[in-house]
Formats: sequence, structure tokens, C-alpha cells
Amino acid sequence: MNLDDTQKKTVAAWINEGAKLNDIQKRLATEFAVTLTYMEVRMLVDDLKVMPKDPTPPPAPPKAPEPLPPQMMPDEEAPLANDLPGAPEESTDLTGGRVTVTVDKLTRPGAMVSGGVTFRDGVTAQWYLDQQGRLGLASSKDGYKPAAADVQAFQIELDKELRRLGL
Repeated sequence: MNLDDTQKKTVAAWINEGAKLNDIQKRLATEFAVTLTYMEVRMLVDDLKVMPKDPTPPPAPPKAPEPLPPQMMPDEEAPLANDLPGAPEESTDLTGGRVTVTVDKLTRPGAMVSGGVTFRDGVTAQWYLDQQGRLGLASSKDGYKPAAADVQAFQIELDKELRRLGL
């Protein structure tokens, strides 16, 4: 590290301009024909009592508003899709009349919370929420798909039951 005072001032100016240690190492080799290891450049900068500047991070992109997760539904029941004007009529020959939800006392393996549901047509299913907050449903009938109104009623009843239990 045989640099004269003028060269040291030049290196200090490079640092103040925001040059990194590897940039200084390259410039020393090209401009002054001085070959130094990275560690030697670090010691030189330390001897000069000049601190390299940290690069300014780019501004963070604006965050989009996050949608509410399904379990964060309001306490009041929202109007069902078939209650809206012009919506197609759904079959009303459902026997049960109401969607009921239960929560297991012993949670299924791999789930955060689990339980059962009985839809208005009398079909039962097991439900669970996994660690990522995804809702799973396993019906007692193969290929069963509940009516849209039943799914919405299930989500509302599930939310009420989980809130009641403090979950």
C-alpha cells in the first residue's frame, strides 16, 4: 500500500462518490497500476477513515389492498345471489331447510380447525381449514356439489361458529 497523499485523496473521493470496494480495487489497478487484494483495499479504506456509503434502496412498490380472507366475513348475513333482482330461481325443494355447521373437538391431522356440515338437502360433509387458510370440503356423496346458496350459507355459519368459539 504505497500510495502518496494525492492518490489517497483520490481514493477518498471515489469512496465519497459511492464507489464500492471492488470498484476501488479495479480503479487502483487501472489508474495507478497498484494491485491490491480485496482485504488490502479494506484496510486502505479503514486507514483513510472514510466509510463507504450504503446504496440507497429502491422505493418499495405501493401495496395493493389485501382482500379479506373468507373467515373474516361480517356478522350480518349478506343477500344471497338468488335474492338479487333478475337472478335465476333456484330449486326450493331442499328438505333440511337450513345449513348446520359443527366444529370438531379433536382437530383432524394437518388442519388448524375442522368439523362437519349438513347442507339443506341433507347431504353431510367434513370440512377443514389448513395452515394456509384454505378451506377443504369432503362430501359423503361422490361428486357432490352443493348449491351456491348453500355454500354461501355454509361460509356464514362457519364464520359465526368460529367466532363463537373464539377461533
